[in-house]
Amino acid sequence: TVLALATNAIAWNPMEAFNFAAANEDHNIYMFDMRRMDRALNVLKDHVAAVMDVSFSPTGEELVSASYDRSIRLWSRASGHSRDIYHTKRMQRVFSCAWTPDNNFVLSGSDDGNIRLWRAQASARQGVQSARQRQKLEYDTALRERYKHMPEIRRIARHRHVPKQVKKAGEIKGEEVAALKRREENERKHSKK
Repeated sequence: TVLALATNAIAWNPMEAFNFAAANEDHNIYMFDMRRMDRALNVLKDHVAAVMDVSFSPTGEELVSASYDRSIRLWSRASGHSRDIYHTKRMQRVFSCAWTPDNNFVLSGSDDGNIRLWRAQASARQGVQSARQRQKLEYDTALRERYKHMPEIRRIARHRHVPKQVKKAGEIKGEEVAALKRREENERKHSKK
């Protein structure tokens, strides 16, 4: 299989040994089934610079990716867009990332020489919880799940603070992709069958 641009890293799914993810220079992560390589299972699109590394969670249900755009993103295996983004002001281009074997944390290694530890679930807290506290968290989760289709709830759940440069680059990239699609559509409309 030949992709348009270079692949920087490959990660194998620990639960489905025939599936793997390829971190690519074209800002995307391609998931393939090695038994059928003619098309990708999924394409994960959110980064605005080359994806340098990718890693599966121990459960095989989630991925983490490190990018040249100075952020790391967490993905659900089935969705096309990231569920979370992590970044700091001092963190430079991120070259590597990994899940911890207990599925609770994500590690990232960046250009500034630091290894950072992030929570896999940003709002989750470690430590012993009382029964009352656990019950309240379960209730809150159930409420969010029940009303996730409501516009206000969906907006709050989806909102992530993204660095200014990443946000701007994402907007520019969106315009470029829209222009390309429009051009292809016009060619299709105004040419012979």
